[in-house]
Amino acid sequence: MTSEQGVPARVRPGVLAGRTALVTGAASGIGAAIAEAYAAEGARLCLADRSPGPNLDRIVERCSAFGVDVIGAHADVAIEDDVTKLFATAQAELGPIDVLVNNAGILTECRVQDMSAAMFDDMIAVDLRSVFLCSRAALPSMLEHGFGRIINIASQLGQKGGQGLAHYSAAKAGVIGFTRALAREVGANGITANCIAPGPIETPLGGDLSDEWIDTLRAGLPLKRFGQPHEVAPTAVLLASDPGGNLYTGQTLGPNSGDVMP
Repeated sequence: MTSEQGVPARVRPGVLAGRTALVTGAASGIGAAIAEAYAAEGARLCLADRSPGPNLDRIVERCSAFGVDVIGAHADVAIEDDVTKLFATAQAELGPIDVLVNNAGILTECRVQDMSAAMFDDMIAVDLRSVFLCSRAALPSMLEHGFGRIINIASQLGQKGGQGLAHYSAAKAGVIGFTRALAREVGANGITANCIAPGPIETPLGGDLSDEWIDTLRAGLPLKRFGQPHEVAPTAVLLASDPGGNLYTGQTLGPNSGDVMP
């Protein structure tokens, strides 16, 4: 069954109905897939990206077609002032943020001996500092209301490392460690914090990786294929839902085609 807008019609109450979610890096890839999955489950949405334009507008339109309130926002979540303004706008227009998905990230390839300090610092800022800034901004409201779900997109490379990706692996390992510590800090306040560590997913993020790197990784996967963004999104729905996500905190869930088997 589909709606007049050409998106699936909801035939049951959404498991996220009544909740408000903020998703960073929402204009494409995994962020866009999570945004659409959340909209299908009834969540109000603030969709943020540092590259405003037709891609973000398209995702806002697709999510709005599910009949939920959706706003798009331009924000570089590695910058503290941008994060402050983002959360102020989201809460003014949609109300308290119940679910935060820290998805914004970049991916570049470079061996350590050839890497500039600026390249390393940029990776840490976008892929790790942003998780801290957005989580910190979300916490006052979550603590006040005694409920919150913080979902951080890490990577299987934060668990195993990747040749030519030491800066990316370090940032994502940092996300996992930050998430575990945060889960211990706020669990008694009704707030969970978890990671999703996807394996290789076919998104624009991997466009700067060499064909050799991609082919080698694919050959070593037990499933022999990369994932699609819509195959990661259900894990984010689970972690945000009640009762599905109630007992997960400090965990790292791995939709990774078998690349890492903890």
